Amino acid sequence: MTSTSLSTPQQSGPPQPHSIPNRIADELGVRPHQVTAAVDLLDGGATVPFIARYRKEATGALDDAQLRTLEERLRYLRELEERRTVVLDEIRKQGKLDEALEARIMAAESKARLEDIYLPYKPKRRTKAMIARENGLEPLADTLLADPTQDPDALAEGYLNEQVADAAAALEGARAILVERFAEDADLIGGLRERMWTRGRLVTKVREGKSAPNDVAAAKFADYFDFSEPFTKLPSHRILAAFRGEKEEVLDVAIEPESEPIEPGIVTDYERTIAAAFGIRDEGRPADKWLSDAVRWAWRTRILLHLSIDIRVRLRTVAEEGAIKVFASNLRDLLLAAPAGSRTTMGLDPGLRTGVKVAIVDATGKVVATDTVYPHAPRNDWNGALAKLTKLATAHSVDLIAIGNGTASRETDKLAGELVAHNPGLKLTKVMVSEAGASVYSASAFASAELPDLDVSLRGAVSIARRLQDPLAELVKIDPKSIGVGQYQHDLAESALSRSLDAVVEDCVNAVGVDVNTASVPLLRRVSGITEGLAAQIVQHRDANGPFRTRTALADVPRLGPKAFEQCAGFLRIRGGDDPLDVSGVHPEAYPVVHRILARAKTDIDALIGNTQKIKSLRPQDFVDAQFGLPTVTDILAELEKPGRDPRPAFRTATFAEGVHKIADLKPGMLLEGVVTNVAAFGAFVDVGVHQDGLVHVSAMSDRFVSDPRDVVKSGDVVRVKVLEVDEARKRISLTLRLDDEAGGGARQRGPREQNRGGREQNRGPRDQKGGPRGQKGGGDRREQRGGDRKGGGQRQGAPAPTNSAMADALRRAGLAGGDKR
Repeated sequence: MTSTSLSTPQQSGPPQPHSIPNRIADELGVRPHQVTAAVDLLDGGATVPFIARYRKEATGALDDAQLRTLEERLRYLRELEERRTVVLDEIRKQGKLDEALEARIMAAESKARLEDIYLPYKPKRRTKAMIARENGLEPLADTLLADPTQDPDALAEGYLNEQVADAAAALEGARAILVERFAEDADLIGGLRERMWTRGRLVTKVREGKSAPNDVAAAKFADYFDFSEPFTKLPSHRILAAFRGEKEEVLDVAIEPESEPIEPGIVTDYERTIAAAFGIRDEGRPADKWLSDAVRWAWRTRILLHLSIDIRVRLRTVAEEGAIKVFASNLRDLLLAAPAGSRTTMGLDPGLRTGVKVAIVDATGKVVATDTVYPHAPRNDWNGALAKLTKLATAHSVDLIAIGNGTASRETDKLAGELVAHNPGLKLTKVMVSEAGASVYSASAFASAELPDLDVSLRGAVSIARRLQDPLAELVKIDPKSIGVGQYQHDLAESALSRSLDAVVEDCVNAVGVDVNTASVPLLRRVSGITEGLAAQIVQHRDANGPFRTRTALADVPRLGPKAFEQCAGFLRIRGGDDPLDVSGVHPEAYPVVHRILARAKTDIDALIGNTQKIKSLRPQDFVDAQFGLPTVTDILAELEKPGRDPRPAFRTATFAEGVHKIADLKPGMLLEGVVTNVAAFGAFVDVGVHQDGLVHVSAMSDRFVSDPRDVVKSGDVVRVKVLEVDEARKRISLTLRLDDEAGGGARQRGPREQNRGGREQNRGPRDQKGGPRGQKGGGDRREQRGGDRKGGGQRQGAPAPTNSAMADALRRAGLAGGDKR
């Protein structure tokens, strides 16, 4: 856009409700009939996982990501249609709706555009312009605008009356009318808004008296004390940090229309655009100066304020969308982390004065033993604790030790290390596990019902053990927002955040599948088509009548009707049941296809399942019929090859370096193994076992340009890194995934300038980690960024355990989520 042109939104044809599928189809790049089919299924009560998996023929194989986008856009466009109807009705009641205005309203393609058009007709309190019209001054304004050769003062003399005392008052009223007219021109305001968005910048300054070195609250926002960045380049965490600083009365936040400050008295491009839109220009005529002053007054007192509010709303919307996307991505990685599987596990919930809570769960997750040991101060019963843990581990053939990463976790990890060393015959493996949200679960009504005989403190140890066995099955018991893998989550729109996170949980649960004979109510209620009440009914029926032997037996569950069965059956697994197909992802409605396949293959189901060679010899197209197309048949054959396959990765642990226990042990050039705990727009945080996560900046992730760090790593990945720089005083660690980078000077320059920016971006690494506009942790209180304080607020000491790539101590200390949220 040039400085002298005004870009106004181009309207396509009026979007009637029936054209919504066409519009969504254009946005998704698919055919309208695919969208129409998906909308019909959604309106009929089908869930996104069900449609994505079992209605591919109807939707043309739209995947779950496309369907989620479709669902959101459908909601938005339907809300737009509802608002359009309200606007039309309101203007119609005023008697001001003509064909041209109705056409403009019908052509509005966004809520913002619709509100711009509606603004002049929106009921409002009496304004100066209204009063001026009532006093008969609108003809004065119209005359001066149409004929600038008129002398304003002389012309105004003809409009004096009891309410208008003199020419100055008349001209002030005329100006108010023009100002309102300028400010309520929808095309003009829409264009100015887009110009300001592309040219403007966010400016923050520290408030007077807030920058003292001992002002801890202000220090969190130190990097915003004198900060400026264009709107279009602001990442979500900086926007939210700036607004948080303003809310906490540390920062003053300004919306500037240009990238450079506008000098007082300078006529801006915005003013020129307003003038041009109404044919105002300075040719030395008597009214030209008065009209120009009216334009300037309109811009500086009305339009700029209005656009600044709009830009603020847009910035917050962009920031929230980005933050919710980060939250959802990290939550998905955590939920789909590798499960340790059905292995007897000892859960240790660390504590100092209150002791270390111990819970042992068997391979099915059933609690078989609990206890509390006191190895740490003040009791210091180290040997007694070790003896008791040895006895428990031996009695129950413990395989894994899950250690919560809260207060005293390092000391407890040392205890677990001795337990492993003293009992080589047990072949124990100790793993550090995030205990984020464990206290939320422990005090929940569900935990009380699930573990009624256990003290609240012991329930946390049970949760820690179970989440190592199966992160997904355990974490679904906790409100996703309490898991703490988001940035500034308490600043986000509650409804949008909950909707996004619930969708992630639903997609993850249905992607993995659920064993109906062992699943909890919280896990079952996330299955397609199953409500919380229905999940409780399934569990009650299972408890009363024993395990389900077939999927069809689900029909005996009260309130589980044909529609619910259709939605849920394909995602429920029955292991060791009467029908081998019930352990697969083949939907019962497609069992006839399997029978045709068996007839063609001249074998039975037991011989065919898992027989890759036999299945590969079959042609999917040979089994297509009017109901089941090629996509479904292809999926069926894939399921027969690997029935009930788990999409999650294999369980592994990272081995931390011996002798590297704290930041002081790190030296530039060290090669270490670690686990990615969080991924942000600017890089990834990696736990290398020293209490503080290190940052791999996006510029140090690859030899090629990386636009999205998630293209390289995700939460839970085990990675090899090199230490570039260590700032022990500020607890900042700069790492690189490029193992041939030179240590001590940031990442070596490679690739496009945008990637490394002459080394300057890499050197921002430490600030990214903690407290700055370039960092995820910047500008927010520590409790918020970490997602809550550790129990007791203690620091962790000693050597770390290997960290599970599945449960990668994911919420610890750094980045957007921060730490162990209890």
